[in-house]
Amino acid sequence: MSTVLAINQLGKSFPSAAGEVHAVRDVSLEVAAGELVALRGPSGCGKSTLLMAAGGLLEPTSGSVEINGTDLYSLGQDGRAQFRAENIGFVFQQFHLIPYLDVRDNILAASLATARAEGERVDELLEIFGLQQRAHHVPAALSTGEKQRTAMARALLNNPKLILADEPTGNLDKDNAEALLEQLSGFSGKGGAVLLVTHDARVDDHAGRTIEISDGNLVS
Repeated sequence: MSTVLAINQLGKSFPSAAGEVHAVRDVSLEVAAGELVALRGPSGCGKSTLLMAAGGLLEPTSGSVEINGTDLYSLGQDGRAQFRAENIGFVFQQFHLIPYLDVRDNILAASLATARAEGERVDELLEIFGLQQRAHHVPAALSTGEKQRTAMARALLNNPKLILADEPTGNLDKDNAEALLEQLSGFSGKGGAVLLVTHDARVDDHAGRTIEISDGNLVS
């Protein structure tokens, strides 16, 4: 399997009144096409910081991030945003839907940076996620599960190579969590790569590998 995400000796530190805080320490990790990797650990251990750096959202202090051989942080800010839009889908615990847009336009928002016409693709995703009847509802009118399905559809709009998911089951009940994990498994089963940050043990049943992180270090 080809490597989609390659994180090489990545470190991220932040200044504080008490001195430098090392959120991530010298982490190296690869995720291949067709693979779902779970990254588990307690709150504050560096999981989300690592995920944000992996997605080009937070420049590391040291090390590198490559996606399909492209060094993310060798690109300028605009180039990185364009590359991110074309290659990475994000799924977050808090959904990050735009409150004044309906479901259809929230999904389409992922295409704004790519200048693609995605009407047919949106219709396909609305059907896949059972959202046809909710297409013109704003997020406030949706259930929690519908919000997460909308966020997942948005992540898939541009047919990304990689999905980065940050605690995506954190706000979901058992049935909706299982449905989301099945969707992520289906994406990896078709050759996509998934890195999923979580403290939810249910993810282990869907992950090809589970890696533990503690105090910014990979421990297993």
